[in-house]
Amino acid sequence: MERKSASEFDQKVLDLYDDYAHGRLNRRDYIKQLGAFAVGGLTVEGLLASLSPNYSWAEQVKPDDPRIKTERITYDSPQGAGKMKGLLAYPAKGEKFPAVLVIHENRGLNPYIEDVTRRLATQGFLAFAPDALTPLGGYPGNDDEGRTMQRKREPEKMKADFVAAAKLLDKHEKSTGKVGVVGFCFGGGMVYQVALAVPEVIDAGVPYYGRQPDAAQIPKLTAPLQIHNASLDRRIMAGAPALEAALKKNDKPFEAYVYAGANHGFHNDTTPRYDEKSAELAWKRTIEFFKKQLGEQS
Repeated sequence: MERKSASEFDQKVLDLYDDYAHGRLNRRDYIKQLGAFAVGGLTVEGLLASLSPNYSWAEQVKPDDPRIKTERITYDSPQGAGKMKGLLAYPAKGEKFPAVLVIHENRGLNPYIEDVTRRLATQGFLAFAPDALTPLGGYPGNDDEGRTMQRKREPEKMKADFVAAAKLLDKHEKSTGKVGVVGFCFGGGMVYQVALAVPEVIDAGVPYYGRQPDAAQIPKLTAPLQIHNASLDRRIMAGAPALEAALKKNDKPFEAYVYAGANHGFHNDTTPRYDEKSAELAWKRTIEFFKKQLGEQS
């Protein structure tokens, strides 16, 4: 199946998918409401298939790419799940690398986030993506089950798991000791939380369309931020002005970009919400930002 573009759908259909993907709409109501758009030979089943992720589209860097090395590792998270697992990726050549923690969406460590981790490794970073679903058996192989599983975890425990991962990268034998964090959707919101929890560890944060922290927390923030949002993402955009005002008021270094005509999830190249032009520009900015803030490999 070819990936359709967002322009081929009524915006209300994309908004329905966003509500379903974030648990604001159950599957039964999602399918029922999609029925209103199943016209002209298009079936609900066809709509469901075209809106759902296709992970074959996301593989920009193959797992056996000779430029990088990858490992599945287990690490300690005493304040979280106890034992956690994730994907570690780094350049095949070199001794030490600036590190980047990669935080997934609200569905576990799926193939898209694994590929993002490998993409970072090709750019000279020690990248690590934990799977918040580890204590429940790990990412189940599909996003619907992954979302259901992730809702069973306590938010504070998950935050502790990502904080533990950041600390791991800070002291890792292949790390220069400079640590950045990037996240998408749920992970975007978690970028702020990890940066606030361990300001002594995080040297740069890049949240993609993530839920903003309370303005009262901003004085505690020390890491420079590069924020990526989508103009059609009404939920996240509603909180953007207050965050930017708080960052300015407290003299916090940040860059904020809004991608015109893009939807929430525009960087995820597995669904029609993917916006190639916006995604490529945002990623170029992300890599440049991390290289500036974290330095180069040695």
